[in-house]
Amino acid sequence: MTETALPDHFRAMARNNAWSNDRLYAACRQLTPEAFAAERVSFFPSLVHTLNHILTVDWYYLDVLEGGSLGYAAFEPEIPFPEFEALAAAQRETDLRLIVFCDRMDDAGLARIVHTDRGERGRLAERTDAVLAHLFIHQIHHRGQAHAMLSGTDMAPPQLDEFFLDQDLPLRADEVKRLDLG
Repeated sequence: MTETALPDHFRAMARNNAWSNDRLYAACRQLTPEAFAAERVSFFPSLVHTLNHILTVDWYYLDVLEGGSLGYAAFEPEIPFPEFEALAAAQRETDLRLIVFCDRMDDAGLARIVHTDRGERGRLAERTDAVLAHLFIHQIHHRGQAHAMLSGTDMAPPQLDEFFLDQDLPLRADEVKRLDLG
């Protein structure tokens, strides 16, 4: 691995996250409010619940990474945005914040120790790169659940795995340009 390989990887992951969320939200935008809030089979009982969970966990870990003191308050209320458009705007803003954070990272920044508030377990030390890796896995995990929930609607789930390879560029070039992820 070169000196910049890991920071570049996290920059790409932040852009992939924004792109994936944009595609997922575009599909969900086609649902009626009732279908968006409908009970479904998954870890969380609905799309609205799952997408709010992704957002609040993003808030929690971004706050940790930025040295804030939000802690578990990030999760109150559990569903801060029951209405789709407000949720979509908040997620887009958070995705951009994550891109800015990752764009500023270098090897030393990725090795920096941050502290996560774990309630009764206290504040636990973690490396920045480990927190970022966890955050991206968390997003992918729950986006997959939302993707599966969309299969139970009239809206086809979007393709979410064609971001990194050059052969996929023609399939995503317009979106990457529109989202200013290039």
